Amino acid sequence: MGVTGFSDQTLSRTAMQAELLDAETELALAYAWRDDRDEKALHRLITAYMRLAISMASKFKRYGAPMNDLIQEASVGLMKAADKFDPDRGVRFSTYAVWWIKASIQDYVMRNWSMVRTGSTSSQKSLFFNMRRVQARLEREAAAEGRTLDRHDMRELIAIEVGVPLHDVEMMEGRLSGSDFSLNATQSVDDEGREWIDALEDDGPQAEEMVANNHDNATLRQWLVTALSDLNDREQFIVRERKLRDDPRTLESLGTELGLSKERVRQLEAAAFGKMRKSLETQNSEVRAFFA
Repeated sequence: MGVTGFSDQTLSRTAMQAELLDAETELALAYAWRDDRDEKALHRLITAYMRLAISMASKFKRYGAPMNDLIQEASVGLMKAADKFDPDRGVRFSTYAVWWIKASIQDYVMRNWSMVRTGSTSSQKSLFFNMRRVQARLEREAAAEGRTLDRHDMRELIAIEVGVPLHDVEMMEGRLSGSDFSLNATQSVDDEGREWIDALEDDGPQAEEMVANNHDNATLRQWLVTALSDLNDREQFIVRERKLRDDPRTLESLGTELGLSKERVRQLEAAAFGKMRKSLETQNSEVRAFFA
């Protein structure tokens, strides 16, 4: 049962006019859908309990979501309940559907509360929807006893009451205390004020780091050029083909081109690396590991 394009009032009126199912009719419709995939039976079952879905959706209006969207999510939960309901268990469909409707609405509210993911575990979800209520009750009880709870004590009591870690309470308190702001908003009312995005730390390399890296790379490049110049033409060719190509060649392919055995090419490569290592070590001991 789609709800897109209908006003809250229209949906409510339509739901209130739907039939009330007795237990026997409800059971027959559930069997017809489960066993025969009778879509008419499914539609009748869903329509009859849309008033339940709308009633539950209205309880979540305080979270700021559009009522029509809440009803849409409630109807999704209702349809999931109808699809998974097992009439053989002897439970009324309405009792079973309440859990699915509530879960669907809660997931929607948490997804849309903030661009920052609010929580995903069952304990975090319980905390999100119960934290304010539990906090208000604890404050009333403390006031009745003449006690004053500081923020740390309150967080600890909430964590115990809801059954979640203390750090989850601290995280959720921060999520619920604020809302999302555009990073392009100015930090002051002045039109020339700096935008918040300008205050974010740049994760990229800083100028000093870039200069140091460029200097080190240039130095290493010069060391390699000097080390290569100490090799003869055949040794330079083997080193370039084996180590300086994006797609290094095999010993066998080089042996075929040079008219040498694979083992001989390997020996020449090892000798060339030995010469380069000695050259590099004389230039700077820090590059000894380069050819290790």
